[in-house]
Amino acid sequence: MATENPQSDDIYSDIRPYNDAEIHGVITRITADDEFIEAMAKIRFPRLSQWTPWLVQPLVRSVLQRKWAKLDSVASVQDEVASYMAKMVSNTTTKVTFSGLDQLSKDKAYLFVSNHRDIAMDPAFVNWGLYHNGFNTVRIAIGDNLLQKPYVTDLMKLNKSFIVKRSATAPRAMMAAFTKLSAYIKHSLEEGQNIWIAQKEGRAKDGFDKTDPAIIKMFYMNGKKQKQSFADYIKQLQIVPVAISYEFDAGAATKAKELAHTEQHGEYEKAEFEDIASIVEGIVGQKGHVHVAFGQPLTADFADADSVAAAIDASIYQNFHLHPSNLIAAKDPAVEQLSEADKQAFQAYMTNIPAELTERVLASYAKPVENRGKS
Repeated sequence: MATENPQSDDIYSDIRPYNDAEIHGVITRITADDEFIEAMAKIRFPRLSQWTPWLVQPLVRSVLQRKWAKLDSVASVQDEVASYMAKMVSNTTTKVTFSGLDQLSKDKAYLFVSNHRDIAMDPAFVNWGLYHNGFNTVRIAIGDNLLQKPYVTDLMKLNKSFIVKRSATAPRAMMAAFTKLSAYIKHSLEEGQNIWIAQKEGRAKDGFDKTDPAIIKMFYMNGKKQKQSFADYIKQLQIVPVAISYEFDAGAATKAKELAHTEQHGEYEKAEFEDIASIVEGIVGQKGHVHVAFGQPLTADFADADSVAAAIDASIYQNFHLHPSNLIAAKDPAVEQLSEADKQAFQAYMTNIPAELTERVLASYAKPVENRGKS
């Protein structure tokens, strides 16, 4: 397992995750945060929190302070996250499966570029597979739009998240932010740290997984600065496409609603803390069978960002696990081979989708089948 090296991270202090030396202080700060304790109490004891917050919140704070007192390293935090993840998997999935890890080496660091369906759960399920198969867990790229509360920032950075500064709008500031991000990704890989990043900004709300070439161009900014050729630098990054598929998308209705609003009004402006609500929705929602498919590392001599993006897309489309929900929505002939239980499960799921959003949700489930046919 790779270890954290705080000295070499100093120039990245504004974007990097916390290192071992910072863990204790951050834990102390989080468990003293009243807003965090209130949020945790509502999640753990929703009814009691409504009627007796004065009783529940001190209890939650005491339990967390005692339980988290032993956390003194990034590795110990990852072990603690794994225990929470185990409960979530047990409560919200029927099974979680993986493929392709046998093609990867535990002695190498990879840049995992995945499709993006769920804000928190996509990298969490990637980590679940890596953790239980003896690989180093990932450093997670997150947009600064998610860091709307201090305790959220602390929690994210405790869990090996690094910051993508999307809020920068001035050209010079944007260039500086993405140049540093590009260098940090390469720096992490050189330290033996795996990286997870979504194939584009924002989730695929319509089910269409499509890599944004701008992400690839950002990867190369550091290589260009070092005067390395595009093909050579991309090879050094050890890019691994990852296809994550959920039998049931906990946020499907929310995404469809956003798309419908955008179509009707030309834009959609998120409410304050809406992203945090989406994170909670993804964590607690029922997911059915979740499959994470790790593709083979990209080793070709790529000429440009578009060709890299196309290779990532092709891998994701081919490796995407098609659930009964996808086949039914696409009216694929393979539906005839499905069990009645599978058909009834998707029918029951769709009864909870508002009628005006049904067609959009079905189209989002059908899209991976369409993409498989075109790839």
